[in-house]
Amino acid sequence: MTEEKFECDNCNAELRFEPGINALICPYCDTENKIDAGVPDEVKELDYLAHLKNAEASSETTEVITVTCDACKAELTFEPNITSDQCPFCANDINAQQHSRHAIKPRSLLPFKVTVEESRAAFLKWVKSRWFAPGKLRRDAKMSKMAGVYMPFWTYDTNTTSDYSGSRGEYYYVSQTYTTTVNGKRVTRTRQVRRTRWYPASGTVNNAFDDILVVASTALPLKFAQKLDPWDLENLVPYTADYLQGFRVQSYSLGLEAGFAEAKEQITPVIRKDVYADIGGDTQRIHSIQTRYNNVTFKHILLPVWINAYRFKNRQYRILVNARTGEVQGERPWSWVKIALFSLTILGIIGAAAYFFSNS
Repeated sequence: MTEEKFECDNCNAELRFEPGINALICPYCDTENKIDAGVPDEVKELDYLAHLKNAEASSETTEVITVTCDACKAELTFEPNITSDQCPFCANDINAQQHSRHAIKPRSLLPFKVTVEESRAAFLKWVKSRWFAPGKLRRDAKMSKMAGVYMPFWTYDTNTTSDYSGSRGEYYYVSQTYTTTVNGKRVTRTRQVRRTRWYPASGTVNNAFDDILVVASTALPLKFAQKLDPWDLENLVPYTADYLQGFRVQSYSLGLEAGFAEAKEQITPVIRKDVYADIGGDTQRIHSIQTRYNNVTFKHILLPVWINAYRFKNRQYRILVNARTGEVQGERPWSWVKIALFSLTILGIIGAAAYFFSNS
């Protein structure tokens, strides 16, 4: 996936994609250069097993030319003629020492929809909602530099057949006599105690999973990247380099097979829940589950994220903004002064209340 330069049809100036507009707008003559977005039918699933068998010879692979950040190991594309830049993932300076490798082509993407100004406003709103964030962080947020990056993801579809064995528990109650003390006297009473009868259970459950989404990058904290959901995957458009103009693209670091292993981790709780339901009864035990994954297909897609990487008191923090919805996730520093003042205030209120009631 090499860099392509797009020029204005009218004045030959270099073009950039503007979020929310399905065209490349010339910054010099305002000419709208249409994007050939293809047709929705081109956003299709690829056969997973067939690709694993023929990965090197597959027409779905391409040569990817990237640079690697020495600090966080993120692999990125640079814009043409750029020899150094700041890594959007960790804010460290990186030099454009390019290298290439074969990788699976992205076949579809969601274009940027949220503008850089809107992403900064969402970041500022998020910061203001953090009660114990340092005041300086709010000031810095107004001046924050947001980097637009297309992040790699895998999606997987599969039909599963799960054979299980387990036990079905059914409750029943028995009367139990016990002795207790009431008003200084020993008395005998009866109570109902729940017991469980267990019966062997086995069976098969079938499931169909569509677009299990897996983050294919290790450059971002996974717990934050996963919380950028939901993504409007129904609006995926066929891949074209027009949408990439003015943005960076990260190559995947989690391969296709490893990505499917992660998808299985997401699928497993759903299968277990259905097995519990199939066993029935009042309570259940699962002894074993054997799952077969059939008709596995995948897509390699790019999703748009605004990233702000900043340092506060020599520590690195990252903020992510879903460039389709404006959802914000990320890390932030804590103001221990604010926390201490809040704690003292709470203690003061408790002390005042205790004093009031003790003298009432």
